Amino acid sequence: MMDLKKYMDITPEIAEAVAAGKPVVALESTILSHGMPYPQNYEFAKGIEKIIRDLGAVPATMAVINGRMKAGLTEEELLLMCENKDNQVAKLSRRDLPIALAMGKTGATTVATTMILADLAGIRVFATGGIGGVHRGAETTMDISADLQELAHTPVAVVCAGAKMILDIGLTLEYLETMGVPVLGMQTEDFPSFYCRKSGFKVDYAAQSAAEVAQIAHTKWACDLQGGMLIGNPVPEEYAMDYDYMSKIIDEALADAKEAGIKGKATTPFLLAKIVELTGGDSLKTNIQLAYNNARCAAQIAVELSKLG
Repeated sequence: MMDLKKYMDITPEIAEAVAAGKPVVALESTILSHGMPYPQNYEFAKGIEKIIRDLGAVPATMAVINGRMKAGLTEEELLLMCENKDNQVAKLSRRDLPIALAMGKTGATTVATTMILADLAGIRVFATGGIGGVHRGAETTMDISADLQELAHTPVAVVCAGAKMILDIGLTLEYLETMGVPVLGMQTEDFPSFYCRKSGFKVDYAAQSAAEVAQIAHTKWACDLQGGMLIGNPVPEEYAMDYDYMSKIIDEALADAKEAGIKGKATTPFLLAKIVELTGGDSLKTNIQLAYNNARCAAQIAVELSKLG
């Protein structure tokens, strides 16, 4: 058995909430260190935590700092993630985690790593922006996000605005089906595509409330069915972007990435930054609003899940 205290710090507030069965929502830190500039990312971080608290849940931002896994950050640690001076904050997925811990490194958690830390801390609900998945052309590059394997194996319900449009969403959903991951839609039958409310692909079940999602998650884990589940929560209509317009923007960004020789874990940050540039900042505004919306949804699910014991 792992000696959790040897590798992980959990803030007293979060530890007490988990022990008491109170609602807690995990948050990633990659969106802070690699997803938006400072100080906008700091304002975003404080805003998303307030949304979760206002709905009766406890926020738990995850990170790795000086070789220690963190469930919940101090003000100083949060600033470290947001400022990311001299790019000293690495982007950590599952494969990077043991190296960062053993070598005393600092890094931000991706969806996969946030799920790992959430599970270790006893947190079952996680709000993110959009998951990683099967990249376009993966049949030759084998570029498939570790997020999908984590969803298959780690018991955390992940609320997202769908998969990022830079991905092959159809293949991403096929992969999740193969891995046995339930994909729900929050009041939608169409799996959302991050900036847009639709993708043209169907979810497994259109849940009508946070209580329904919580009941499905509770039942899955009560039956000892391995892994997590994915909840696609569409960006609010007033902030959604036009699907056809964004498809053209993403095609242009993908062409730029190919020309620049961008590969691996650098791909997503490059593409998201390029999309912000090509949309004149509009995509970042949408990104922030969909993340806030996911935090609301996740907090409501966490509250309902806590009622089920």
